[in-house]
Amino acid sequence: MLPRFARPRARSLGVALSLTTLLAGCGNSADGAAPTSTATSTEVTVPVAAVTAVVLEPGAEPRSRIRLTPPVDTSQQVALTTASQVFQSIGDQPAQDFSTPELTLPLTARVSDAVSDASPSSLVDLRIDDATSPDAALAAALGPARGSEAGLTMSPSGAVSALRLDPTPDSADIARSAIEQAFYQAVYRMVSFPEEEIGVGGVWEIHQQVMSGMALDQVATASLLERDGDLLTVHLRITQTPREATWALPNGSGRLTIDRYEMTGEGTMTIDLGRPLPIAGDLTVGGEQAYSDPAGTTRLAQTLVDRVRWQS
Repeated sequence: MLPRFARPRARSLGVALSLTTLLAGCGNSADGAAPTSTATSTEVTVPVAAVTAVVLEPGAEPRSRIRLTPPVDTSQQVALTTASQVFQSIGDQPAQDFSTPELTLPLTARVSDAVSDASPSSLVDLRIDDATSPDAALAAALGPARGSEAGLTMSPSGAVSALRLDPTPDSADIARSAIEQAFYQAVYRMVSFPEEEIGVGGVWEIHQQVMSGMALDQVATASLLERDGDLLTVHLRITQTPREATWALPNGSGRLTIDRYEMTGEGTMTIDLGRPLPIAGDLTVGGEQAYSDPAGTTRLAQTLVDRVRWQS
């Protein structure tokens, strides 16, 4: 189990399948590796699924190999806002709302270790300041979470390979859970650049496996819309596809047939190659899902919408 920063419990099938619960199963992370704790009782490091980038169109000249290599002690202040809407109905019953409240995390980021000949990745330390939410219960629980920390291990391509979480000892469970979900959403919506040289108009696919109660193949088609020196604007179009035709329920509870699974979305990210995090961005992914038991007697339908926003 994740210590202290406990993973959100699946209150329903809707919550189990929502993208806000990207790591499903106790001790089972997105790339199959177990979370690892440090010597402290609150900190946990979670591996993030590997990313593959494939160029479809190199774009116009001039082209270059795009890399994020901010130097040590580079600092950045940015706000991360996430929200998830989850509506679920079973059979003819009215739809129930299992949405996750909007949460805004003001972050202070600092590069503690930069890419070098001796280090293939950057380490980015994050500190959460006064987090806010329009949800009264969550807002009341966020005060003691001020000063919670997190961290990212990032390759020069921009891909995140590990997420570190370290809440304050006084953080309430509701705050820990919401903050964790927000970071999971964010790391699976980051832009990763290809190894090959590209220019404006270049198009590439970002492939990544996501665990959301089931194994999903996520493909983000990225387009480089603009470039002004180190400032880049990238458009993303995201599609998710189940890897199997059935979903294995937790704890050996059986299987459901996946009758319908549509999760698509798009948005843009603005990236400064001298900063570790996006300086602006807005991505929305949503869709309809339908499941049934093998006998076809019980049907479950869901509507989901996830949003990630970055603001400097």
